[in-house]
Amino acid sequence: MASGVLVFGEATEDGRLASVVPELLAAGSRLGGPVVCALLGSGVEPLTQECVAYGADRVIVVDDPLLGDYQGDAYVTVAERICKEIAPAVVLLGQTIVGRDLAPRLAQRLGTAVAMGCVGLAMQDGRLVAERPCYGGNARARYIFNGSPQIATMRAKAYEPLERDDARQGEIVRQTADVCPEAVRTRIVGRRKEKAEGVRLEDARVVVSGGRGLGGPEGFKPLEELAQVLSGAVGASRAACDLGWYPVGAQIGLTGKVVTPDLYIAVGISGASQHMAGVLGKTIVAINKDEEASIFRASRFAVVGDWKEIIPPFINKVLKLRAS
Repeated sequence: MASGVLVFGEATEDGRLASVVPELLAAGSRLGGPVVCALLGSGVEPLTQECVAYGADRVIVVDDPLLGDYQGDAYVTVAERICKEIAPAVVLLGQTIVGRDLAPRLAQRLGTAVAMGCVGLAMQDGRLVAERPCYGGNARARYIFNGSPQIATMRAKAYEPLERDDARQGEIVRQTADVCPEAVRTRIVGRRKEKAEGVRLEDARVVVSGGRGLGGPEGFKPLEELAQVLSGAVGASRAACDLGWYPVGAQIGLTGKVVTPDLYIAVGISGASQHMAGVLGKTIVAINKDEEASIFRASRFAVVGDWKEIIPPFINKVLKLRAS
């Protein structure tokens, strides 16, 4: 009989536990557990105790050079095997590059369904209720599964991690990948890394975002300055990215990145549903000349006016407060 929660963990390129993993472990614990964490990758064994410290009751680690780079053919084979061995009631993955590809492939292998990009989970009469945004983020839908296991991917920062307890004990199980290299049909032939400085957009507690209302690419310089003094990151609307004013990697919205900061400052952004679908900020501050801009309906604080007259004195005020 299926029971418990299986969480698929991830490591970052620099060998750290991905920030979404403690959040997934917390979600699993709140669903009732017990929680098993499956760590797949190369050089991931040192992260096992960290998974236990964040709430895993058991960690299955598959540390194999073949899993060094994410390749769906290899990962889904290992993930399917672990699911059949564990027989979990619920399987959780992060809404990451890996999770977006692995979750639906795994669901197909197991003959079940998957709810992608969830922001809330609960158990009701022994069945998982998954909550996710719909209608461009203007509403939330709840889904109940008929099949098993019940698979869901979680957006970052949907759950607060449990307090880390390094004294916590858990079982560590080591397995081999047991995947034939010839079964992997794709090959990575090259890499290109974008130079990134400061806080990652997805991890930032403060995000300052600009849209077409900035009037040009030069408008992002004051936003970068504001983000720096607030220890935040800079994002952009699709319109601004399509115009070439800011890198596509900073695009926020339905077809871009999803951010969940404590403070989201939107400058010159109209507030189209496609953009707001990528914003799960706790406090939204909107600055726009158009007093009818739809973003004001989603904002806690609204400032009607020219951003050129608002942002510079705001930066100076923040600097003064920090100096005092």
